[in-house]
This record gives sequence, C-alpha cells and structure tokens, in this order.
Amino acid sequence: MNSANGAAAVAEAESAAPGLRVSGEIIDGEAAAVLVGESTTATMIVLGDRGLGGFAALVLGSVAIQVGSYADCPVLVARGEDRTSGPVVVGVDGSALSRAAVEFAAEEASVRGTRLHAVHAYTHPFSGGPGDMQPLVYEVNQLRGEEDRIVAESLTGLGNRYPDVPVTREVVHGRPVTVLTEASRTAQLVVVGAQGRSELTGLLLGSVSQGVLHHATCPVAVVRSPA
Repeated sequence: MNSANGAAAVAEAESAAPGLRVSGEIIDGEAAAVLVGESTTATMIVLGDRGLGGFAALVLGSVAIQVGSYADCPVLVARGEDRTSGPVVVGVDGSALSRAAVEFAAEEASVRGTRLHAVHAYTHPFSGGPGDMQPLVYEVNQLRGEEDRIVAESLTGLGNRYPDVPVTREVVHGRPVTVLTEASRTAQLVVVGAQGRSELTGLLLGSVSQGVLHHATCPVAVVRSPA
C-alpha cells in the first residue's frame, strides 16, 4: 500500500464512522507478521477474508489464517454478508477457550443490541459416518442432559454481566462446522474459539474454527484464551 492508498483508507473509515478517531500507518513488512505484532496492544484485528495477491482458488486468504492462528487479540474476518439483523452466534464446547468466546460474543451482542445464540454441536456417541466410533451401550436422554449441561455451564453468570442481552441456546447432534455454518446464514456474526477441546494440539488454528472461517456466510470472529 502506498501513501495515497493509506490516506484513502483513513478517509473511507472516517466517512463510515463520523466522530470516530482514525489513524493510519504504513509499515514495511509481511502482512501477517505485522498484524500479529500489532495484536499485542490491540483490542481487535479486523481484516478481509482474501487479500491482494491471493489465489482465487483459496476460499480463505493465508493472511487471515495466519493472523487467526497467532494473534494475541480477537480477530474478526469480514466475509459473507454484512447484516444488521439476526443474532450473534457463538460456538460452545465447554472448554476455557469456549468460555472466552462466549464472553466476547455477549459483549458484541450488547453493543449491537441483539440476542446471543449459543450453539453446541456434538457427534458422539452415534455413528455419523465411516471411522466414527459407536459405543455398545448409551442412554440418549442422559447424553442429551450432559450436552445441555456443557452449554449451561458455559453461560453461567452471563445474565448478571450482560442483563441487556437475551440469550438462547441450542444443542444439536451434528458436526460443529456444518451446524455453525448453517447458523451463519441468519446471523450478524459467528464467534468461535481458536482451538476447542477436541482439536489436535498440533493445529495452530483448530479444524472447527478454520472450517467456519472458510464456509460461514457472515463475518466470523476468532477468539483465543487470554494469556
């Protein structure tokens, strides 16, 4: 980006949000590395899903994946349709990272004046496809109760901290990426943790968060646990 483009970007931001203080800076360096460096003092990083020089065949740009993997603050990827109606949807799995995502999503819902919709998707113990394990004995109602508990615990105390935010919850038997992608069709924003409890620790960005980033039809925020 040259100085003219930088000035144009600042002017566009000022016109989009009159009264908001906007500053701009041109930094020499690789985009993802520079943005990750800025994340140490940022409240949030916002970027598009595909940057200049990206291959058209990629569903999501490499910069978005890298920043989502390493940033020290939440990363919002502006993709899909920009909506002013619909809920903020958050994926819940019971992990500490999931609770951080819930907190971020509740604040976003409060700012946007909308409801928070917490979604928990699970695949066990049913066999959903080749390679899935199916236990010899299971009790459907007991399993459902355990999954409901995961969501309830993740939302504990939220009403006290955000009394203005109506909260709905949904427990669905299905693959998380599929369920959250479907929920994104009517959402303003989908919030996911960078890596959930079922992810392989070798992945920098979990398969669920990466899958939602690739396929959601609205903006997606990726939240990492506080250090």
